[in-house]
Amino acid sequence: MAKIAEALGISVMTYHRWRKAREAAPATAVITGAQLVNTPADGDQVNRIKQLELENSRLRRLLADILLEKAELQESLQKRG
Repeated sequence: MAKIAEALGISVMTYHRWRKAREAAPATAVITGAQLVNTPADGDQVNRIKQLELENSRLRRLLADILLEKAELQESLQKRG
């Protein structure tokens, strides 16, 4: 176990807590190496992930709009200066 924790860059206690939590909770999709392995998932967790992905995309669009507005304001300031 110590070698696994060291390879992951975490403490042994963190590894044990993760294992305990993983055994207690329903599994979701797990990434192993470069492959995505589908395991049984809790519907609430899947819905929450979808909600977070939607919120993330909305926030990205909002940030892009704000950055565009900032660039436009900087251009107008440069033209004045």
